[in-house]
Amino acid sequence: MRLAGIDIGSRTIELVVLKGREVIESRETDSGFDPIMQAKELLEGVAYDRIMATGYGRHIFELYSDAATVTEIKAYAVGARALFPLVRTIMDIGGQDSKAIAVNGAGKVTKFEMNDRCAAGTGKFLEIMASTLGYPLDQFGGEALKAATDIQISSMCTVFAESEVTSLVAKGVDRRDIAMAVHRCVVKRSVAMLKRVSMEEPILFAGGVARNPCMCRLLEQALERDVLVPENPQMVGALGAAILAGDI
Repeated sequence: MRLAGIDIGSRTIELVVLKGREVIESRETDSGFDPIMQAKELLEGVAYDRIMATGYGRHIFELYSDAATVTEIKAYAVGARALFPLVRTIMDIGGQDSKAIAVNGAGKVTKFEMNDRCAAGTGKFLEIMASTLGYPLDQFGGEALKAATDIQISSMCTVFAESEVTSLVAKGVDRRDIAMAVHRCVVKRSVAMLKRVSMEEPILFAGGVARNPCMCRLLEQALERDVLVPENPQMVGALGAAILAGDI
């Protein structure tokens, strides 16, 4: 039986297809201005017997298909445990939200916290700051790692932080130093979420932002422990949804 999981996020859409427990296909695309159309195009030519949707767009997708749905929290917990069976804490940072999830030894969610009402601490915040500093997003983390001077960004509000960054650039502060300060702001917020939810190891870092090398390094430094990062960290939710499709 082929089981599909689709994670319809605010910035990207991920698809995973399983046969047994083996991933036989994975795809990703931008959500665009019409995520349902993008999801349909992503599914073109994909053979599956059951499908489960997760992500912020799951309910809209349900109206246009026969897909069952599952919350992002449960999908991420299941996907994370499939990749790392001993994982106890998950930090996910996506395009427009971030979440900290604690799971017990049986893989059940015991506590979680989600930031979905403000861009601060999310991929969108990093995207805006990268653009303000003139960096392509995929180079932002690497450039931040070249910082030579430790400076501070005082505001986590996206609007005020952008103004602060612009002011620092105008004063001639090295862009790489500013980039590092921006990353430290996001990590500080993420660690605060983890402390309120769980710090139990192993800790998994998931979501598209986990592809950022600076975020990974700073998170480990702030936590003073190793952090697990999947090979494809943005696929964790879709993987969990695909596994849960087997329970329909």
